[in-house]
Amino acid sequence: MTTATPTTQQTITVMCVDDHPLVRKGIASILATEASFKLVGEAGNGQEAVDMFRELHPDVVLMDLRMPEMDGIEATRQIRQINPDAKIIALTSYDGDQDIYRAIEAGVRGYILKEMVHTKVIDAIQTVYAGKRLMPQEVAERLSEYFPQVALTPREIEVLKYVARGMANKEIAHQLGTASGTVKMHVQNILAKLGAADRTHAVTIALERGILHLDF
Repeated sequence: MTTATPTTQQTITVMCVDDHPLVRKGIASILATEASFKLVGEAGNGQEAVDMFRELHPDVVLMDLRMPEMDGIEATRQIRQINPDAKIIALTSYDGDQDIYRAIEAGVRGYILKEMVHTKVIDAIQTVYAGKRLMPQEVAERLSEYFPQVALTPREIEVLKYVARGMANKEIAHQLGTASGTVKMHVQNILAKLGAADRTHAVTIALERGILHLDF
């Protein structure tokens, strides 16, 4: 009579990147309850994440998008240069469509909102580790609201940042070294692309969609 050899379950190594220690602690406590998961590293900004990934090569990275020194999108790009097959899940409380688009373009495999972490993070890690992509319904719906998107140009975003600071066209023109008429044209294009009624409305929409952030 032969005895079957028990199979060893694959341990999934995880790295958590977030500038808030309490968030990292919460995720660590969740992963600690799962025998098949091992938290191998924690980073507080994008540069730490890149350096740590180069050293540890975890199976899955949970990546906050909004961090000091280097944000999660740039960190994702650099990690993907180290390993094009890196499995990265964007972790954020910002659900503007522009944040989502930028994260996807950078190479994330999944996307999870922070308010979903306690109930969804285990499934999210398993899904992405298995080679599948993860796009929660809430995120997909957010994208569909603005599809097809009409993107602002880098210059229009620059102008909009000055608009958000309450600057008039003439002041913006002085900052950019251009004519106020050119700035006026940019503002008109911004209003049209965002479907905004006025400058204040445009700034509000840009903040909601993640085109601008409060730390601009």
